[in-house]
Amino acid sequence: MRCELAAALLHRPHVLFLDEPTIGLDVHTQENVRRFIVDYNREHETTILLTSHYMGDVAALCDRVMIINYGRLIYDGDLSVLTEKLAPYKRLEVRFSRLPNVDWSEYGEVAEIEEGTIVLRVARETAAETAARLLERFDVRDINIEDPPLEEVIARAFWEEHV
Repeated sequence: MRCELAAALLHRPHVLFLDEPTIGLDVHTQENVRRFIVDYNREHETTILLTSHYMGDVAALCDRVMIINYGRLIYDGDLSVLTEKLAPYKRLEVRFSRLPNVDWSEYGEVAEIEEGTIVLRVARETAAETAARLLERFDVRDINIEDPPLEEVIARAFWEEHV
């Protein structure tokens, strides 16, 4: 894949088409290829059209996404807008020394529970406040606030089919 990328760049194209540019590469090389593509784009102001099933590539390389399902365009726009529209929540992953026995619905929708850990879906605008309440009320060992995985957002786009 690296040789194909080098060959594609020989003539400094104004538009670069990349199909699964990190397929078959180890994690370290994937990151290097992504970084190179971002730097090349910034330096040469090249338009890059990427097709990929790797959400890591999409997240690292794309601001704008187009989602096509069975030949039909179902979304064309900013990746962050898509995430906000289809996943208007944040994920709070909270680790406790010992998981408290409480009604978690007061804090959000329970997505997962494992020994000592709970993952809650919380409205974006209340995520920080909810995290603060949890930290104040319980013996929290660790807490993470993050967007839902991009795979989940894209899957939902296909499921809803008209974003």
